[in-house]
Order: sequence, then structure tokens, then C-alpha cells
Amino acid sequence: MNSRLHLIAGFKAGKSYVKDLYVSLPFRVVSVGQRKSDDKLYQMIMSSSPGILDGDHYHLDISVEKGASLQLQSQSYQRLFNMKDKAVQELHISMEDDTSFAYVPHPVVPHEDSNFKSQAKIHIGNNSQIIMSEIITCGRKHYGEVFKLKRFQNLTEIYHQNKLVLKDNILIQPDLIPINSIGNLEEYTHQGTLIFYTTKEHVHKEHLINTIIESAGKFQNKMEIGVSEMDDNGFVVRSLGYGGEMMYEFFLHIQEILWELN
Repeated sequence: MNSRLHLIAGFKAGKSYVKDLYVSLPFRVVSVGQRKSDDKLYQMIMSSSPGILDGDHYHLDISVEKGASLQLQSQSYQRLFNMKDKAVQELHISMEDDTSFAYVPHPVVPHEDSNFKSQAKIHIGNNSQIIMSEIITCGRKHYGEVFKLKRFQNLTEIYHQNKLVLKDNILIQPDLIPINSIGNLEEYTHQGTLIFYTTKEHVHKEHLINTIIESAGKFQNKMEIGVSEMDDNGFVVRSLGYGGEMMYEFFLHIQEILWELN
């Protein structure tokens, strides 16, 4: 199934709002955070499908106009079902100047023989920031499906002024790359990545990183967490653990810290 989602976040009279929205099955988008008084836009992506099926091709186009702030949320864990061929997702995000965008979705659950590729291309304007994350689980552990997927790939590229400033490529293919080997996941069953990049000035990156590391202290002996600092105003948080919910709550906490910057 070819499915499309097109969302434009506009900005008028000091408030962010849904300027345009188009979805096809199985997508649905609803407003959340109505009680918030920060005049930012909060939207949840929902789906009538139980998960991503063989042959699915998702096209998601998000535009954030000058001055707008958009935070997307997911409905639930994203299941990748058994596939004979593959499924694909393409995400395109266009951010004008003075904008903010965040998307911290629930974990992905790849079933046995699933084959999925996701590609995100983001163009960020001046004085703007983006928060993106992904959590990959081992699959349905209680069904004995521990990394029995065929292939999983998530490629993220961020551009500023048409220059590539960040490229992150996650690839899990157990028949070629032993998942439990040294340098891969070893004994862990869940992997998480959170990317923060900003073109704003006077962002105290070192303070933010220290705050995140301090917050990770309460997960000692439950998750391994590291932060890679970029040359400019950005960093990548990596986490390894044994459960998706704990990792998801940690990423939501990081999002809350970073979202307050805009």
C-alpha cells in the first residue's frame, strides 16, 4: 500500500497551527496537548493498521514554516510484520528559519523475517533546532523472535544551507553482521538513538550534555548511555538496554529538556 501524510505547520499571531493536512489510509493525525499554554503545535500520528506490512511504502512530508514549532508524537509501538519482500518509509522534513521540530516515537518491533528501510532527509533553517529519535527492539522476545528479522535500516541526513551536516546510518542484518558480536549490541536487546541539532547561537551544548548524563545516572546497571558531541551545536545520544519502555521514557525526558530551549 502506498500511503501519504502531508502536514504544514504555520505560524500566525504568535501561535503555531495546522495550516494544511492531507493523509491517506492508514494514517490519521489528531491534535494533542490542548492544555499547553506555550502556543506550540502538538500532533499525534495514528494508524488504523496493526503495523507495517509487506509492500507498504510510506511517504511523510512535513513542512515547518517560519516561526512555527511542531512536536509530533506516535500512537504506540510500531510493528514490522513478516515480509516476503520489504517495506519502505520516506520522511522529508523542511524547516524554515526560526523553527523547532521534535519527533520521539515509540519503539520499533521487528517481527521474524521483516525487511524494512527508513530514510529521513531534513533541511533545517537558521536559528532552528530539531530533535529526532528511534528505538529498535529485538522483536517479540517472548515468542522466541530475538533478532530474527531479515534486515532493518534507518538512514538520517540533516542539511543546513544545502550542506550535509549530519548523517546517521543504523543497519541491522543478522545474517551478515552478528548482532551479539563485540562492537555491536553484544548482550543487549534494545538500541536507541536520539539526535539533537541546532543552528541557534548561544546554545550551551556542554551544559545540556552534562544534564543528560546526570539524568542517566538513575538508570545505572539498567542501560548503557553515551553522548557524542558534534563540532557545532549538536550531539547524538546512544543507549543500549534490555527494555523499550525505560529507554522511551528516558528519551521523552531528554526531549522535554531540549524542547524548552525554543
